[in-house]
Amino acid sequence: MSGNGNAGATVEENSPKMRVIRVGTRKSQLARIQTDSVVAMLKALNPGLQFEIIAMSTTGDRILDTALSKIGEKSLFTKELEHALEKNEVDLVVHSLKDLPTVLPPGFTIGAICKRENPYDAVVFHPKFVGKTLETLPEKSSVVGTSSLRRAAQLQRKFPHLEFKSIRGNLNTRLQKLDELQEFSAIILAAAGLQRMGWQNRIGQILHPEECMYAVGQGALGVEVRANDQDILDLVGVLHDPETLLCCIAERAFLKHLEGGCSVPVAVHTAIKDGQLYLTGGVWSLDGSDSMQETMQATIHAPAQHEDGPEDDPQLVSITAQNIPRVAQLAAENLGISLANLLLNKGAKNILDVARQLNDAH
Repeated sequence: MSGNGNAGATVEENSPKMRVIRVGTRKSQLARIQTDSVVAMLKALNPGLQFEIIAMSTTGDRILDTALSKIGEKSLFTKELEHALEKNEVDLVVHSLKDLPTVLPPGFTIGAICKRENPYDAVVFHPKFVGKTLETLPEKSSVVGTSSLRRAAQLQRKFPHLEFKSIRGNLNTRLQKLDELQEFSAIILAAAGLQRMGWQNRIGQILHPEECMYAVGQGALGVEVRANDQDILDLVGVLHDPETLLCCIAERAFLKHLEGGCSVPVAVHTAIKDGQLYLTGGVWSLDGSDSMQETMQATIHAPAQHEDGPEDDPQLVSITAQNIPRVAQLAAENLGISLANLLLNKGAKNILDVARQLNDAH
């Protein structure tokens, strides 16, 4: 990241210290907290660089009266930010990874996936139900708010005595609706978001995989950049957390091969142990009555190495990770594809097609 190299320029003008890195983000408090955490890591690694945070509203932030699954736009929380990236108004954008589609528009890539925080879902109860669990909420009268078909499908199956209803807005808005409107007994949110906001004390119950598997990429932050901007790729690439990266490549490959999205209930659970990557994936009907899930594993332990020759396409599921062994990345991608094929061969496509049709019809 050197200067322009003019003979008459001073050392200071050619110094990286003169460069300002512009970072795009959504305007919500959580998005700013997440972006600040990434900028703090980059500053610690590059004390000579300056960073400017540019916040903007996205389509998903503005349309709050419609369920996410009904809007029919894959880039609800990313399109405006990508437009700024394309116009060179920002150099990188920080996202919740679960908001990023498995296929990004041409010219963009995910240049870093930071270490994943708690990927599970959490239940926040109305003050009058503090101390309860979903299982012990009163029958017939309890309404649980969630903006996710994935959560509603799994939890309806597990807790048939509860009613699930869509709730939209940022975390602050949804908590306010819970506390003030008397409409919801509880709401389901990502545990990572609550923890990043410092609201751990509102978590009444953590939902483990046997109750509710999580969304692809949940709990991880992704840094989106221009695919041809090698300077910025080098800058952010050091933030890749190898285990999180491999888990998320497998998850995203699984979702991509299923052709899933927020309009159908698809969920995952990943773990790495003793050089093995374990991926559990599942699909559900909208009401949770029909479901299918399987687990597969792959060896992903590989020594650090430099493969010979450039890759024709360095991206896997729109992720570029030049400092992580390629063989491990390919193993993770193949695991996701293999698991998706296993489910599709067992009839998952019918479950997903019916879920899509029902979602579109309502």
